[in-house]
Amino acid sequence: MEEGINRRKTEHIRLCLNDNVEGVNKSTGLEGITFIHNALPEINFDYIQLDSSFLDKNLKAPFLVSSMTGGSELAAQINQNLALAAEEKGWAVALGSTRALLESGAHTESFLIRKQAPTVPLIANLGAVQLNYGYGPEEAQRIVDLTEADSLVLHLNSLQEAVQDEGDLNFENLLPKIEKICRVIDVPVGVKEVGFGIDGTVAEKLHSAGVTYIDVAGAGGTSWSQVEKLRAKDPLKKAAAEAFNNWGLPTKDSIVSVRSKLPEVPLVASGGMKTGVDAAKAVTIGADIIGFARQLLQAATESDEAVIQRMEQIELELKMTMFGIGVKSLCELKNTNRVTIMGKSLLDN
Repeated sequence: MEEGINRRKTEHIRLCLNDNVEGVNKSTGLEGITFIHNALPEINFDYIQLDSSFLDKNLKAPFLVSSMTGGSELAAQINQNLALAAEEKGWAVALGSTRALLESGAHTESFLIRKQAPTVPLIANLGAVQLNYGYGPEEAQRIVDLTEADSLVLHLNSLQEAVQDEGDLNFENLLPKIEKICRVIDVPVGVKEVGFGIDGTVAEKLHSAGVTYIDVAGAGGTSWSQVEKLRAKDPLKKAAAEAFNNWGLPTKDSIVSVRSKLPEVPLVASGGMKTGVDAAKAVTIGADIIGFARQLLQAATESDEAVIQRMEQIELELKMTMFGIGVKSLCELKNTNRVTIMGKSLLDN
């Protein structure tokens, strides 16, 4: 029977698969963006290009399998299917928190997926708060070495930790410790939220500390305060979590805020992404790479073929959006004026 951190990882997966873990009356904000159909696109659908790059590696599409899991028997199956599919489709792939890799001898294979994804960007993941609980550059580098990752992303999850029964709550003076990690380890370091968003002011501080890329992980998808509420045994925490069921900066607002402060920094848009149309909207407001998580999770419990099928649908939706407005590359999509944002049409400018 799984215990401790390994059991928690399995509980997280099962809750995300089977329960309502999204925020209440909280959206990504992307519904405020609409495209202006181009009846005469003047392009050949077959020539639409989705190729991109991330972490100095080529991608066949501007997509990332966002950090989800690791450290349990179920997570091993999921991550291997995700890795095989990501390699086949040319998507980047990120691991869930690798803390369990160092602290538990169980299910280490759930993190060791480089064999299944030998060429695509692979991102290891660690909670930034662990830098206040005994982790430092040596542990961070060990995680990178064990996973053979191209990057380490540090996740910020303060509200999740506050609700979690086992939560680590000391987020004091993390920025200089993040800066040290960026300076010492030998791969690029990114920072992500877990579903409550990062604003431009925080992103600017992180970039100044040496962070290479920002993953906004905005509100509108899975709410980890709600996930932990379902796990909580403390009745006070369970009740208090209800006050935060619509907490967070929507993904759209996070993208716009970060891009306004950091016009050139690689920006990953995740948090409530459901379709290729959502991805296209995110690109038009400044995102470079789009992260999908729970939309792939059910398929990943089945097979890599099921994940590939879901990925192909997302890619087709993005291509159809581009065809619908008459753009044939991501660069053209990023600069299109065939979009209306909060009722304001760029076509009139």
